[in-house]
Amino acid sequence: MVIGRFAPSPTGPLHFGSLVAAVASYCDAKSQGGQWLLRIEDVDTTRRVEGASDDIIRTLQRYGFEWDGEIVYQSQRSEYYEQALTRLRNLGLAYPCTCSRKEIADSSTQQGIEGAIYPGTCLQHPIKPNTSIAWRLKTPAKRISFEDRIVGWQQHNIGQDIGDFVIKRADGLFSYQLAVVVDDAMQGITHVVRGADLLQSTTRQIYLQQCLGYAPLLYAHIPLVLNNQGQKLSKQTLAASIADMSPAETIYQALCFLHQSPPDTIKNATLNTVWHWAISNWKINRLARV
Repeated sequence: MVIGRFAPSPTGPLHFGSLVAAVASYCDAKSQGGQWLLRIEDVDTTRRVEGASDDIIRTLQRYGFEWDGEIVYQSQRSEYYEQALTRLRNLGLAYPCTCSRKEIADSSTQQGIEGAIYPGTCLQHPIKPNTSIAWRLKTPAKRISFEDRIVGWQQHNIGQDIGDFVIKRADGLFSYQLAVVVDDAMQGITHVVRGADLLQSTTRQIYLQQCLGYAPLLYAHIPLVLNNQGQKLSKQTLAASIADMSPAETIYQALCFLHQSPPDTIKNATLNTVWHWAISNWKINRLARV
């Protein structure tokens, strides 16, 4: 059974970029006779916008998405993330850290794919007293690789390119990386279709899966929708809500962006007609040739 998912963060209303990811993941799962789950990724409660989750859900319903099972909210799943952290600690793979960002920047001598590599200070010296503790995952000099269904072969040396990364923050919130890995495993996700902005996170998630003994997943990272300034559509770049747009026409536009070549006749058709065409004609390899 193919099980896909859509996992928006409730930082604002659903915009066209998010819709493209939702359409791609939905069509990919349903075209293979699979299930499609909805998960609200609100593990970072500091970024959550009041009412955004309900607004996203209403918009998805208006656009004709039908998810399987109950909606999962990360903010209600801390006990599972804590269990995973305890398991990593018991395996000797996680350790406490009291370093500030400035201390890391000042002491690091190596740059990775996302900035300064943590130099392992708290592995070599006692942690500072009376300081909030974060938890980091040990990363060896090991190649983590995968074949993305769209962008092809990807790999990182997890220790040299990324370094020991945070899995629980000093403010007590669990990291996105740990939460998404635990949720995907517990929900039985087999296929992940999401935006290319998360491509660099995938090797971290695969390494976490290996550490926790979880099954590997298939990944596909779709191109990002950009605004006229070349920025990813997001709340920060003032992306417009799609809540009041025409669902059939907007899904048609999403299918065009995804290089599915939908006929003009479905632009103003019923939602059922649009979805029937989209699922019946879905070909993810059209994106691989872009």
